[in-house]
Amino acid sequence: MALKFAVQFSLAEPITCSSGTAACTLRQASRISSVPNKFFPRAGARHGGYRFIVTTQLADFNKQVHKIPQSIHDISNGDHILGFGVELAEHHPGFHDEEYKKRRSYIGNLAKLHKILFSGEPIPHVEYSDEEIKIWGEILGKLTYLHPTHACKRYLDTFQLFNFVPDRLPCLQELSEVLMMRTGWQIRPVAGLLHPTDFLNAMAFRTFHCTQYVRHGSQPMYTPEPDICHEILGHIPLLADPEFANLVQLIGLASLRASKQEMLHLTKLYWYTVEFGTVKERDGVKAFGAGLLSSFGELQHMLSGEDGSMPIFEDLDPFKKLPKMDHKCGFQKRYFLCENFSDVASKLTAYAKSL
Repeated sequence: MALKFAVQFSLAEPITCSSGTAACTLRQASRISSVPNKFFPRAGARHGGYRFIVTTQLADFNKQVHKIPQSIHDISNGDHILGFGVELAEHHPGFHDEEYKKRRSYIGNLAKLHKILFSGEPIPHVEYSDEEIKIWGEILGKLTYLHPTHACKRYLDTFQLFNFVPDRLPCLQELSEVLMMRTGWQIRPVAGLLHPTDFLNAMAFRTFHCTQYVRHGSQPMYTPEPDICHEILGHIPLLADPEFANLVQLIGLASLRASKQEMLHLTKLYWYTVEFGTVKERDGVKAFGAGLLSSFGELQHMLSGEDGSMPIFEDLDPFKKLPKMDHKCGFQKRYFLCENFSDVASKLTAYAKSL
């Protein structure tokens, strides 16, 4: 027996955003989860917003893998941090910097204590130091030099909504409010690299986990894990695009009842689309993945190659076995190419139906 899994979107008011329905078929247990109306934009909000309801109907119970979260409240943002939490690995640029580690610990604890939605708590505000703001400004300046020629048009359009400036590092709360008005997404702070299951599951509830710490200043153009510069410059702008926000949620929805092997494949799909995806445009290949958009070197490599070796561009087929994810051996050797966001969404929907 197949199971209908639908996400229904409706406008808070009939203004700029368009409504739609994303649907896929999964084998799942019956449940209904919704976000209360009070957490969506009030009437008169400038950009509009989405209310959403996640529903599933009774199917078979053969794939009992893990407890299916009923809401974002069932997903921890601090219990399953992988690799880069407060305890840094020896190869991390900040490993020998005790002051940096103390700073990371402080910011990480703020994230762990944060309660989402029902308590009405805003995301903890971090007062960034002059050094942290300097790192942000340097990254912003270099990336905005490349973005006009390397980033996709949708990214360039939504980037303008945020008015980023080099002498002020934005706080996540204000960015989350923009996303909520535009697409119904929200940001949740996290202390470090979250376990893929929790991270992808949260996207089913239109919630994106973001770190708040800044990379180590010794290598401002490099970070071995997501930091706030990567989150803001890579992920946030496109989550304000309704079509892109919907396709990201598709991955989250598919993850709710994925087996261990399917979860690994979904993580790779996320990696090769949301993190390192590329799209065809009139004037050539452009980046829409956050790992590209937030990396000066990776963007250059995408179009110019490295040491005379050009990366491979391959059409995305979500049913095929995907290469191992690799972030430790330099730039990506292979990028997956899509026709447009509708192409990505249709392929992800087709894959989700097969689960």
